[in-house]
Amino acid sequence: MHRALKFYGVITSIGVLIVLLQGATVTKTDSGEGCGKTWPLCFGEVIPTSPEIETIIEYSHRIVAGLVGVMILILAMWSWKKLSHMREARLFSILAFILIAFQGLLGAGAVVFGQSHAILALHFGISAMSLASVVILTILAFEDRPAGKPIAPKVTKGFKYYVLFVLTYCYAVIYSGAYVKHTEATLACSGFPQCNGMWFPGFSGPIGSHYFHRIVGILLFIFLIILLIWTVIKYREQLVLLWTTIISVCLVLLQIISGVSVVFTENSLTVGLMHALIVSLLFTTLSYMMLILTREKAISSKK
Repeated sequence: MHRALKFYGVITSIGVLIVLLQGATVTKTDSGEGCGKTWPLCFGEVIPTSPEIETIIEYSHRIVAGLVGVMILILAMWSWKKLSHMREARLFSILAFILIAFQGLLGAGAVVFGQSHAILALHFGISAMSLASVVILTILAFEDRPAGKPIAPKVTKGFKYYVLFVLTYCYAVIYSGAYVKHTEATLACSGFPQCNGMWFPGFSGPIGSHYFHRIVGILLFIFLIILLIWTVIKYREQLVLLWTTIISVCLVLLQIISGVSVVFTENSLTVGLMHALIVSLLFTTLSYMMLILTREKAISSKK
C-alpha cells in the first residue's frame, strides 16, 4: 500500500537532511549575512550577480529550503488524506506543517531583523524536530498495511516516562550545541577530556558554554546506557524497541566521537556537519520510540 507516498516520504526525508546540513554549513562558514539584510531575494536580485562564496552558500540554502518546504507541505496533506485513520498521522501532519512554517519565519526574521544567539540556536532545534516529523510520517506510510498490527510495546509507566525524559533531554543537548556554535565557542576548549588543561574551567563565558555542552553530552550517553540496560533486562523480546534503543546508543557514541573530533580537527567542516547530522538522527530515533510507546494498544502494566 501507499507505494507512491512511501517513495515521496523517503525523498522528502532526504531533502530535509540536505536542508539541515546546509543550515549547519551556513552557521559554520559565517554565511548568514551572505545576502545582506534582504529576504527572500538576495541583495534585491533573483539571481545574485558576481556572488561571493558566502552569498552562494546562503542563497542556495534559501532556495533548497523553500523547495523542501513545499515538499513537506505536500507530504503533510497527502499523509492526512491517505493515513487519516491513523491518529499519529493526523498529529504529525499538523506538526510538520507548523514546524516548517515556524522554521521559515525564524530564518527570515534572522536575516531581516537579526536575532539573539538564543533564538538562532532554536532554529537548529526546530530543524531537528522537522526532520523527526517527516521521517515519522514516512515510517507510518510503511507501517500501514491491511493485515498489519501497529507496533505497540507493552511497558511500564516508569519506562515510558523515562523515554520521554531522555527525548526531552536530547533536545536540550541539541539546543546547547547549537548555542555553542552561534556564540562561536566551538573551539573555546582545547583538548579532551580536559578543557584548556583544566578538569573544571567553570561555566562562565564561551569556555563555560562549551564545557557545559560537553557535560550534558556525556550525561546523555549515560542516560541512554541506562535505557539500553533497562530494555535488555525487561523488554528484549520487543524487537523494535530493543533495536531503536541499540541504534540510539550507537548514535550517541558516534556523536561523542564526532564532537571530540571537532576539537582536534579545529572545527573541520566535514566533521562539524556529521556532528549536526548524527544528533538529529538520534532525536528522530528517540521520537519514534516515544511514538510507539504512546499508542493505545501499548497499555502499561503496573509498576
